[in-house]
Amino acid sequence: MADERYSDTTTTTTAAPAGHTTTIIERRSGGSGIAIALVLLVAVVIGAFFLFNQNSAESRKDDAVASAARSVGAAADKAGDAISGETK
Repeated sequence: MADERYSDTTTTTTAAPAGHTTTIIERRSGGSGIAIALVLLVAVVIGAFFLFNQNSAESRKDDAVASAARSVGAAADKAGDAISGETK
């Protein structure tokens, strides 16, 4: 919320008529900008966490697929060697 401060002063100078009143109004921000900045910062940190976590899951999945492919390749090599050995 905005804080408002009113200040009334009475000046008695030779340039101003007697009883002249000056009103000064100062408006200040209540800190809502800081709260919005903090909320945005938290949102960015949470988003980065999930992004990096998803990246890690993708890497684990890729590693599992590569390992399975190596196992299949090794099994195929063994089968090929067994077949070659029988026909000699």
